[in-house]
Amino acid sequence: MSEIKNRCAWVNMKNPLYIHYHDNEWGIPEHRDEKLYELLILESFQAGLSWECILNKREAFRKVFDGFDVDKVCEYKEVKIDELMSDPKIIRNRRKIEAAVTNSRIFKEIQKEYGSFDTYLWGFANGKTIVEPYTLRTASPLSDVISADLKKRGMKFVGSTIIYAYLQSIGIINAHGIECDLHG
Repeated sequence: MSEIKNRCAWVNMKNPLYIHYHDNEWGIPEHRDEKLYELLILESFQAGLSWECILNKREAFRKVFDGFDVDKVCEYKEVKIDELMSDPKIIRNRRKIEAAVTNSRIFKEIQKEYGSFDTYLWGFANGKTIVEPYTLRTASPLSDVISADLKKRGMKFVGSTIIYAYLQSIGIINAHGIECDLHG
């Protein structure tokens, strides 16, 4: 990839993690279920917080959530939830932690139903990336539909705004601004 000189205005240029995330992940189509799962869990923890806060804790989340191994997280019981609640390196919100476990189980059900989470999710967009600037909105008809479906299946912390941010992060929506070298 060529060197990126101009980035979206929201990137904190003092945070190398944020720069790396913007340049190498955000808005790039992702199809690996492992990454789709990790980002879904992280986005659910973002509710009410900034993405930068979550990004700064990402490695700690990876460690305590067993490398985002969906099978392991599905097996978490109260003891593990209590352990996570006592770890100051992550977001210690019991409802979000419990939702991560529940959402993991539903993620697996979706994989079983569709063959992969990728097939399920990208099916909503007919396999195509939507290009629109990050300044346009914080939710969309697409995020409304996906959010509603995930909620109907029993997922938590998957409101339309969170799902819209998730769709941007996994490249279903390429929202790089016109000021950015990665626009379009």
